[in-house]
Amino acid sequence: MYEYKFVKVELSNWNKAPKEDYHEIIHNHAKEGWKFVQIFAPGTSGYGAASYFEIIFEKPYEL
Repeated sequence: MYEYKFVKVELSNWNKAPKEDYHEIIHNHAKEGWKFVQIFAPGTSGYGAASYFEIIFEKPYEL
């Protein structure tokens, strides 16, 4: 069984660049034992462009 963590990264309204360094987020979570699974960017703002994305991590569930 696995547990999952979702980290939301907002995008700039002006140029749609991430407001945080997603490379750093992935590296920091890997150091804590989380495995990167996927980046998900839903089309939620005007013209179908994403206003944020979520980084999805998993690791084995520990009892």
